[in-house]
Amino acid sequence: MRILFVSHNRLGDAVLSTGLLGHLARQENARITVACGPLPAPLMAAAPGVVEVIPFAKRSYSRHWFALWRRVVGTRWDLLVDLRDSAMAWTVPARRRARYPGARDDEHRVVGLARTLVLEDTPSAPTITVPDAAAAEAARLLPPGRPVLAVGPTANWRGKTWRAERFAELIGRLTARDGLLSGAAVAIVGAAPEREAAAPVLQAIDPSRRIDLVGTVSLPATAGCLARAALYVGNDSGLMHVAAAVGAPTLGLFGPSRPEHYAPWGPRGAWVRTAKSYDELVGGPGYDHRTTDTLMDSLTVDAVEVAAAGLWQRACRAA
Repeated sequence: MRILFVSHNRLGDAVLSTGLLGHLARQENARITVACGPLPAPLMAAAPGVVEVIPFAKRSYSRHWFALWRRVVGTRWDLLVDLRDSAMAWTVPARRRARYPGARDDEHRVVGLARTLVLEDTPSAPTITVPDAAAAEAARLLPPGRPVLAVGPTANWRGKTWRAERFAELIGRLTARDGLLSGAAVAIVGAAPEREAAAPVLQAIDPSRRIDLVGTVSLPATAGCLARAALYVGNDSGLMHVAAAVGAPTLGLFGPSRPEHYAPWGPRGAWVRTAKSYDELVGGPGYDHRTTDTLMDSLTVDAVEVAAAGLWQRACRAA
C-alpha cells in the first residue's frame, strides 16, 4: 500500500502528526513516503513504515509545492494524506485522498489532525522513534546514575519565551538539596540559531551539572536525550512536543498561545499558563508577534514550581 503523507514544515506540527502517521504504519503492507520540512525530516525518517522522506523547504511564490509535485506525480498512490490542504493534492494520481479539514477552536491539534481520517474519537498519540545511533549518542551524553532535568528556554517567537532569569531560578529550586530533582544534571535544549537566546540560561548553571544541547547534537540525538530525562520544562515549542512524544514528563509554559490547542499530549504531559489570559495578551494596540517582547511575565516561578511538582508526583505514581 503506497501512501503519500504530506506533513508540516514546523517541528511541533510535524511531531503532532506522528500519531496519524503511526496509525497508517499499522495498515497492511504500508509503505509511506513523507513530505515535510527539512527540520523534522530526520525524525519522520525513523518512523515505522516510512520508506522515504522528501524534505521540502518553503520557497517564494509557492515554488516548493511545484518541486514536491514533480517528485511525486509519477507514482500512483493508494492513499494521499494531505495535512496542508494544498491544491497539489488534487493533481497527484491517487486512489483515495484525505485532506486536513481545518482547525476547530474547541479541540487539540492532535484531535484535529486525526479528523483527517475520521479518527477524532480515538486519536493516536504522537510518538517519535529514536534511531539506534542517536540513542547510543544520548546514552553517552546522559549516562545513567544521575537524574536529568531538561529545559527548553527558547521558542519560535519572543512573546512565548519565559525570561531567562526565571528559568535559572526554577532550575535552582528544582535541583536544590531539598528540590524535586536534588543534584540533577541540567540539559538545555535548543536549535543552533537559538544559541544567543539560550546563553543566559546556560551561563546560570554550574558547569559541573550543565549539559549543553543547544545546536550541539542532531535532532534525533536530542530526542534520545529527552527520552532519558526525568522531567522536561519548557516554553510552548517544537521541542516541547518532541519531549512529550518520546515519553518524558513534560511541562509546557503557555501565555500568548493556547494550551487547549497545543498542550503536551498524553498522560505524562501538563501545562501552566500566565495569569493573564490569551485574549489579554494578544491583539492589543501595537501587538505584533514578530516584534513584541515576552508576554510571559505574569507566569511566576512559584506557579511553575507547583505545576512541576504536580506533574512529577503524577509521573511517579504511574511509574
